Amino acid sequence: MRSRIMYLENKAGSLNAMGRIGRVTFSKTGKTIYYGGKSFQSLRGGYKANFYDLESGEQYWISGPKKAGGDRLYGTPGSEIDEDVREEYWTTIRNEPKRSREATS
Repeated sequence: MRSRIMYLENKAGSLNAMGRIGRVTFSKTGKTIYYGGKSFQSLRGGYKANFYDLESGEQYWISGPKKAGGDRLYGTPGSEIDEDVREEYWTTIRNEPKRSREATS
């Protein structure tokens, strides 16, 4: 399966929730995203959320991380970065290799 580092933020409880940066995988068709034991599909035009969890129905904002940071849909706080993608996130995406051990963006 194809994979990519993505930003994920659960919008079920609050529009200003803490997000995560982690590696997602895609189905063969690319219509389903998998992360952390969950499966997500597009809302196709959702407002303040663009994907939903197939099991719970909870809405999420999922997007590619930005080079300059600021991955969240709305302002602060920062985002937790999964340990298995930290080095790649800080060196390849953010171009800040000195920060490769930092757990939040």
